[in-house]
Amino acid sequence: MINPSMLRSLRSAATRGASHLSRRGYGTEPVPERKVAVLGAAGGIGQPLSLLMKLNPLVSSLSLYDIAGTPGVAADVSHINTRSEVVGYQGEEELGKALEGADVVIIPAGVPRKPGMTRDDLFNINAGIVKTLCTAISKYCPHALVNMISNPVNSTVPIAAEVFKKAGTYDEKKLFGVTTLDVVRAKTFYAGKANVPVAGVNVPVVGGHAGITILPLFSQATPKANLDDDVITALTKRTQDGGTEVVEAKAGKGSATLSMAYAGALFADACLKGLNGVPDVVECSFVQSTVTELPFFASKVRLGKNGVEEVLGLGPLSDFEKQGLESLKPELKSSIEKGIKFANQ
Repeated sequence: MINPSMLRSLRSAATRGASHLSRRGYGTEPVPERKVAVLGAAGGIGQPLSLLMKLNPLVSSLSLYDIAGTPGVAADVSHINTRSEVVGYQGEEELGKALEGADVVIIPAGVPRKPGMTRDDLFNINAGIVKTLCTAISKYCPHALVNMISNPVNSTVPIAAEVFKKAGTYDEKKLFGVTTLDVVRAKTFYAGKANVPVAGVNVPVVGGHAGITILPLFSQATPKANLDDDVITALTKRTQDGGTEVVEAKAGKGSATLSMAYAGALFADACLKGLNGVPDVVECSFVQSTVTELPFFASKVRLGKNGVEEVLGLGPLSDFEKQGLESLKPELKSSIEKGIKFANQ
């Protein structure tokens, strides 16, 4: 049962969003109409993500798509007394309708990782799903911001880019790999060790979105705490292995669905704020980049009306982080190349 204080905080979050908008100069004019489509809405991440997007006051139209089960999720979520109209679409023949007019498309579609399964095992199934969905996006909503959650993100983002290039609709400013869960974990774990309130913590996480390609920059964490080197090493490892920690704790019956839905909703909210002209919206994301020699890389990104307004540099790194950066590059490079190769088969 949901406790009353949580309900109050959810309500106040929705109200805060609305009042923040009126402060943003939308008080005299209506909040912009924004359509968000969730592809894979009936899945383990998709359902809680659909709930969280229904609670977001910036969404006016919520389009839920999956191969099956979506009408039920849509009916359930549609009873929540918030602004957005909800429609569920199921089956490939309804994918176009689900996407038409979308401002933001979130893709949690795919199969989850099971125990003993590497991210590579996921690859062929999820890569095929992503290719199909991105082909439809290029046709029905080529100007939407695309938030890629489907793993392995290090490969699925390059796949999406290739599909869009082939269709002639690629815009590097509008394609994002959602790495927010790495940031959420890094903040949580750091706050625990630094003994500071987690709400005020910030930790940039760069690189990619799998294992050693995840590089939390604890040297840049705020508020500053003088943690020992061995603590930083352990925090880095825990952030990198966060997904495995959850898979093991669920004893093979699931993966990180709830925390991923939260992270996905946070990043989508940042995209919507950027589209609506809110200044200084900065989040980490895996995007086309010249920050390193790799074609895609996660770092801080300033979001705006066109999607990516600016890809920010890495800032000063500790020796440990410099070493981590060099170690992750070969693995990230091979994941990117694997995605490009798959898309061009």
